[in-house]
Amino acid sequence: MNGSPKSAKLNGLAAKSRPPHERKPSSPMMPAFMTSAPGKVIVYGEHAVVYGKAAIAASISLRSYLLVTALSKSRRTITLRFPDISLSHTWNIDDLPWAVFSEPQKKKFYYDLVTSLDIDLVDAMQPHISTVSPKASPETRKIHQAAVAGFLYLFLSLGSQKFPGCIYTLRSTIPIGAGLGSSASISVCISAALLLQIRTLAGPHPDQPREEAELQVERINRWAYVAEMCIHGNPSGVDNTVSTSGRAVYFRREDYAKPPIVLPLRNFPELPLLLVNTKLARSTAAEVAKVATLKKSQPVITDLILEAINEVAESAHKLITSSHFDDRNDEESADILGELIKINHGLLVSLGVSHPRLERIRELVDEVGAGSTKLTGAGGGGCAITMLNHGITKEQLRKVKEKLDAEGFERYETTLGGDGVGVLWPAVLRNGSGEEGGEEIDQEKFLNAEGRDGMESLVGVGVQEKREGWRFW
Repeated sequence: MNGSPKSAKLNGLAAKSRPPHERKPSSPMMPAFMTSAPGKVIVYGEHAVVYGKAAIAASISLRSYLLVTALSKSRRTITLRFPDISLSHTWNIDDLPWAVFSEPQKKKFYYDLVTSLDIDLVDAMQPHISTVSPKASPETRKIHQAAVAGFLYLFLSLGSQKFPGCIYTLRSTIPIGAGLGSSASISVCISAALLLQIRTLAGPHPDQPREEAELQVERINRWAYVAEMCIHGNPSGVDNTVSTSGRAVYFRREDYAKPPIVLPLRNFPELPLLLVNTKLARSTAAEVAKVATLKKSQPVITDLILEAINEVAESAHKLITSSHFDDRNDEESADILGELIKINHGLLVSLGVSHPRLERIRELVDEVGAGSTKLTGAGGGGCAITMLNHGITKEQLRKVKEKLDAEGFERYETTLGGDGVGVLWPAVLRNGSGEEGGEEIDQEKFLNAEGRDGMESLVGVGVQEKREGWRFW
């Protein structure tokens, strides 16, 4: 029937004629959509965790966002954009090493547990990684190529050569390189997006059974860990677990030959947090070495300090998991958690891993009586967190922000213990733009959003309220 007069009509209407050799434009295979995942802070237990003690890490409301835009069927490319670190690269889908990733003994499926990287697969990706950012500095190229390795390993493992052409654009409100889990947040965004594209995730929706939701979250987390292995080599798994599940996790690794104990803390409260960046470069290895040196010269005292830090983390864990925790007065619980923050910081100072700039942050907060402050992460620079006091006044908050600004600190008002990975499908939000049906988030709007405030205004999940459209498991 092709080419017949009958085929030129549809429902009795004459079809518009088209020049003989003009190809009908193909349409995208799916609507643009977004994924988002939070950063994290260590709330209790850093350094002691290296020696098999307990630690608690929690999500923060600073987040990464990934916008996925499908291309027309005729466009056989994928592009990864991360303008915050000046990364942009495009690959031809058909040129990628599908044959190696599809070998029966190599092929992984979405439900598989991958605990190590396959060296043959890593080697097969190298020609497609080595061409990324050729004109960048060696340090920048290293960062770019590590990010690309995580993306490509997941894309090639979960996708297929029939995958549609797409643009993957990342933006983040998380300071990069500050120990706040920015790479894990990005890995979770990528993992969730690819699993959604291959239609292996159910939900999220309000009536989803808890067991089903937990399975989806675990699936995202497993593949985010694979991307983290590409970036960091041997990650602990804490960062991606917190970023995926949200709230907080209890972590302990007594035997490095065995998997760690990682327990979600679903009752962890959402608490107002002031995150302050010293903007001082830090070296995790150097700070860990300081504690190792102290342990060698003062073994008994150091062991007592490490055990005391363990007791701080265990006390917080006991409180949060108590059967009466939900019934406790919010102020009373927050006061106890804040008290443990202060104790933990004092013990870390005893280990020698603080810094004058971190101590200055604590002093400025204490002068105003705004909350409980400690360093977070390795110390020696990096960030401090302040759990703001219950009932803090606007005037107190204004004063502490003014003092921090005056001394050149970078500060973020955020929330501790919020949601984990989220989905916006399709990428449409009601932003008061007047657009019928809501504002569609396209590549141009996403790329042009300026800074953290611009990102939060355009697509942010929100600190004070849940943004309509975003859904969480």
